[in-house]
Amino acid sequence: MVKDVQLKDAKIEPKYPRSIPFIIGNEAAERFSFYGLRSILATFLVAQFFNPTNIPGLQAVAEAKANESTHFFVTLAYTLPFVGAIVADWFTGKYKIILWVSIIYCFGHLCLSMFDTNLNGFIFGLVIVAVGAGGIKSCVAANVGDQFDKTNQALISKVYGWFYFSINSGSMFATVMIPWVYANYGAKWAFGIPGILMALATIIFFSGRKMYVRVPPSGINKNNFVFISIYALFNIGKKQKGQSLLDVAKGKFDSEKVEGTKAVYRVLAVFAFVPIFWAMWDQNLSEWVLQAKKLDRHINVLGMFDFTILAGQVQTVNPVFLLTFIPVFNYGVYPLVAKLGIKPTPLRRLGAGLTLTCISFVMIAFLQEKVDAGQHPSVWWQIAAYVVLSAGEVMVSITGLEYAYTQAPKSMKSTMGAIWLLTVAVGNYFDVYVNGSIVNGGYFSKFIGADFYWLFAGICAAFIIVFMFVSPRLKERNYIDNPDVENEVIAETGNL
Repeated sequence: MVKDVQLKDAKIEPKYPRSIPFIIGNEAAERFSFYGLRSILATFLVAQFFNPTNIPGLQAVAEAKANESTHFFVTLAYTLPFVGAIVADWFTGKYKIILWVSIIYCFGHLCLSMFDTNLNGFIFGLVIVAVGAGGIKSCVAANVGDQFDKTNQALISKVYGWFYFSINSGSMFATVMIPWVYANYGAKWAFGIPGILMALATIIFFSGRKMYVRVPPSGINKNNFVFISIYALFNIGKKQKGQSLLDVAKGKFDSEKVEGTKAVYRVLAVFAFVPIFWAMWDQNLSEWVLQAKKLDRHINVLGMFDFTILAGQVQTVNPVFLLTFIPVFNYGVYPLVAKLGIKPTPLRRLGAGLTLTCISFVMIAFLQEKVDAGQHPSVWWQIAAYVVLSAGEVMVSITGLEYAYTQAPKSMKSTMGAIWLLTVAVGNYFDVYVNGSIVNGGYFSKFIGADFYWLFAGICAAFIIVFMFVSPRLKERNYIDNPDVENEVIAETGNL
């Protein structure tokens, strides 16, 4: 009897799901493939297709064409997670969409390697890769959470930590290795190796097929953000005095989901300021790489390390600084600011992050002015700008993810995750528009060289000024600190 009581009282140590190593390995290899091709994409497009003879008079337009293509690729890749999530949740389940789309993803990489001298074929391959990367992006992270139950849910945060580590380690190794392969073995191998890694990612994922917890698709669910918003818009005439626009949908849809949709719009008011950050941040993988080609990239550290870094390798410092700054800000900067009497709220962090991003572009603009004058300044100046940009990324990107999660009820957390990825797409589409205007001799064609970076610094500064006036008036409702709020009727959020 005593033995039975002891067994009952003994704590059972939670165990990691057997499927986790397959998911982590898959993510590391997939991120290697994605960031590997991105590390050389802009420089390859200029050298191979847009200015192969290196004519100085064509360089500005050639770089704009390369940047336009690169940012369109990113726009597509970050628009499709919303579609992938819907298809997985409604029709196929996460496992099937990840496996099938990963195979398509591999085919896209094959096209990049095969058509390295054929622009149309290469662009076709880029589109296929974007479909693959975007189609699985929202499903892979959610698939991690599906593997846990009540017996081991305490381990989720640790596993997501390893998941995040796999993303950054994959990208870091890729941005070191692939530019070197491109410089020494050419484009076929430089694009072929990421394809091999994507094939490996697919094999790793398929190998764990018998161990995954598979959440079946739920079928078409009309109680969601899109259907509720459309219904409210087309029934605006039914709105009564004192009601918000979305309240007219309560007779047709679940009241809790309608309140969740209101929460989404409150968060969108904040997210409206985020695309400019991504429009600037994503340039470190394209415009900044092209700038790095014109810098003195000789590195000498205390006489011990003496080498020349490739232009595509400079961006490796971003994940290094990012991983360093996360604990520095969480355990150093934010507590210190709080002790000084300034509460580091999410909105304040977002504003500060935008400011740092703007400063990084001011630094890059000054650096470009020296390049435009025919000088070859040290790459250390660009690395210094990466320090500031990475600090801004911690304050905007990580804070934005936190804000999306805490400010949305359970019923809308997946929707907010997809919308957060759409801010990346919107920012990159603005880059597409600006670079397309330069290529076609439009309004932005006068913004080349340093003026290009001053343009973005000025736009960001304008966003910051507006944010300073708007943010104190934005409604916030934390669903983590106040979980009971999901059961309340929220009426004071304004006429949505």
